[in-house]
Amino acid sequence: MILLRKLSFGIIAGLPGGVIVAIVTKPPWLPWAAHLAILGAVLGLIIGDRRQSTGSAFSIGLLIGLLDWVAWTMTLAPALEGTMPTWTIAVAVSHFPELVGAALLGAIAGLVYHALFTWWPPKVAPQRAKPHVVIVGGGFGGMEATRELDRRIARGLDANVTLISDSNFLLFTPLLVGVASSTVEARHVSAPVRAGLDHASFLHGRVVSIDTQARDAYVSAGKEGTLRVPYDQLILAVGAVPHFFDLPGVGEHALAMKSVEDAARLRNHVLSSLERADLEPDPAEQARLLTYVVAGGGFAGTELVAELFDLVHDVLHFYPRLHGLRPRFVIVHSGERLLPELSPELGRYAQRKLDKRGIEFRLGTRVTAATARDITLDSGESIATRTLAWTAGNRPNPLVRQITQAPLVVDPTLRVPGLPGLWALGDCARIPRPAGGFHPPTAQHATREGKTAAKNIAAVLSGRRPVPFRFGGLGVLVSLGHRTAAGEIGGRRISGFLAWILWRSVYLSKLPSAEKRLRVLADWTLDLAFPRDIAHSTKDEHHA
Repeated sequence: MILLRKLSFGIIAGLPGGVIVAIVTKPPWLPWAAHLAILGAVLGLIIGDRRQSTGSAFSIGLLIGLLDWVAWTMTLAPALEGTMPTWTIAVAVSHFPELVGAALLGAIAGLVYHALFTWWPPKVAPQRAKPHVVIVGGGFGGMEATRELDRRIARGLDANVTLISDSNFLLFTPLLVGVASSTVEARHVSAPVRAGLDHASFLHGRVVSIDTQARDAYVSAGKEGTLRVPYDQLILAVGAVPHFFDLPGVGEHALAMKSVEDAARLRNHVLSSLERADLEPDPAEQARLLTYVVAGGGFAGTELVAELFDLVHDVLHFYPRLHGLRPRFVIVHSGERLLPELSPELGRYAQRKLDKRGIEFRLGTRVTAATARDITLDSGESIATRTLAWTAGNRPNPLVRQITQAPLVVDPTLRVPGLPGLWALGDCARIPRPAGGFHPPTAQHATREGKTAAKNIAAVLSGRRPVPFRFGGLGVLVSLGHRTAAGEIGGRRISGFLAWILWRSVYLSKLPSAEKRLRVLADWTLDLAFPRDIAHSTKDEHHA
């Protein structure tokens, strides 16, 4: 019926223009009637039931008329008369009246079709409500899940998809250390969420609670108040937040590294400490200002202490009163060796490299308290410092505790057992490995978890079974400053300058857009030729 409607409307639309042209040109009526029927049918199939503006319908009809002139007047008519079609300028000019007639015919047919469609619009059958898939969290996992569902909607998935995040950009967290150490501009490590979505929608807000029984998410959206967002399937990808273990003073005085704001705050704090030390007459307070402690000896802490070391020493010549002084860098780690994620050999290599630069280690030790003037370790040692950077612990987002007791353990398909329609991934979930244990909370895992969750939801909506998440990891790399790095790729250990080049190449390739890759590459290139920027955007900090 739909096809018959299109063909009928098209043929009817061709009649008024066909009659006008026939009166002027007087063609043989039978071939002309067949010609009109074919032209109208083509018009109906092209425009179909798509709503067009008057100008658009006119333009489409005019184009069909011009194509009809080429196909009929210049090609088929001569062939039917037994002559070889030619497309020279002279022949085209000789058929100029037919060109005018064809254009007029097509334009009139387009306008008549538009009028018929307006007067007798197609009846739209009532449609069932599409299932609503909600993704909470715009990090690596949440964004990849949204993109995968977005692609599947383009291929026919019948669903509405909404991404909810309290930031409207995807943050490339592996380069936060570069922001803190002034090698990368803050805005270059983030990409706007909306730019990566074609069919999914985005809601800028913070999910404050989820009713898993009614399947409603409640979103704080600024002046709009609290919005209720119903869902059929929900992916929880809210990540983790810093965990200070309720240690006295640590939450108040430690500087975390979870966001662009955190990284910029740490950079400004370090630069402010240099400014203050340059003016400080008391040697003890000057030493306190020039002591930098990083808690946590994993990837984040090791990269951070190395890059802060490079930042301070790269700009120290700008401060004349600090010439001859030696800033102190200390890394505190509860494990017996640095970088437990790497093999013991590479961990020892990294420690040797940092030790040669004078970076101090407190291994098998934890921070137990902090003030604005010092930190205390569980060994009883006190370190006088104004700077404590914290990478020693994370905990699932508080939203997880509102749903169930953290950590949120999912089944191998990323479903939350006992809560239909709820899926979880990334740092806020514990995802079992087939061989035992849990997958690590890395960006490469979160990205693939997001894709798997999206595929599984598409499968469930289509009546198929979800599949388990399986990923063994591609390898790990850690920057050690001074243009050196260490890592393991495909089971092979790599270190030194080559590893550093590979580290930068891998991260550059993983940035979410060509624009961001070019900007970060420009930042890194400038860093090779010029000293790091010491301008900071916040007022000088004062501590008690």
